[in-house]
Amino acid sequence: MSAELAELIVRFGRENRSWGGVRTQGELKLGMRVGATSVRCVLRRHGLGPPPRRGPTWTEFLRAKAKGIFATDFFTVDTVLFKRLYVLFALEHATRRAHLLGITEHPGIGFVTQAARELAGELAETGRSMKFLIRDRDTKFTATSDDVFRSDGAEVVKAPVRSPRANAYAERFVRTARAECLDRALVVGPGHLGADLREYFGHYNTGRPHRGLDLGLPAGPAAPRAPLSLAVSRHDVLGGLVHEYR
Repeated sequence: MSAELAELIVRFGRENRSWGGVRTQGELKLGMRVGATSVRCVLRRHGLGPPPRRGPTWTEFLRAKAKGIFATDFFTVDTVLFKRLYVLFALEHATRRAHLLGITEHPGIGFVTQAARELAGELAETGRSMKFLIRDRDTKFTATSDDVFRSDGAEVVKAPVRSPRANAYAERFVRTARAECLDRALVVGPGHLGADLREYFGHYNTGRPHRGLDLGLPAGPAAPRAPLSLAVSRHDVLGGLVHEYR
């Protein structure tokens, strides 16, 4: 068997973990007969065992199902005047795009429901859809706000009690926002916080490379790599707390 043929068999095995030797044999379509036993031997040599033990990994499963999954949560910010503000946001699993839904001192039913309507309207305008919404069991989320998403065909998934890992993407975004923005800012009030967060969300979506996207941007592709001989300019975000390079 040639090296090129073996390489093709291994590629099929890695890209299609549920295929067995016979299915891989049939997909080769090379105009010549390659025995299923030979295919299995090549797969085993490269650590690709029988199909029952080669199902999709959890990471592969999440990547395949990520489109249409949203996560939402609150986080709090204390002002210099000793008032606590509540920030509601949503995060798209597939693209990691973050949405600032609202800031308030009193996160009641009306606030959350209106934020849900605005997010649903934004998605409808851009032609995107939500299949699942992951949220925790915070009492600030109500059946009324859930019904807004259900009316658009989304299923609301409630995370188990005291299980932050069940909403890990949202929790990780909060940590990033605090480290890069909030922990280095003195917030005076809702207007001040809103201005800072709108600027930070814009940076996060359009100017911050994301490791989960192979250093791409949540709201678009990665910037083209430029020759090192070109000049590089710096753009300051949040008054110089965060830098972008172009």
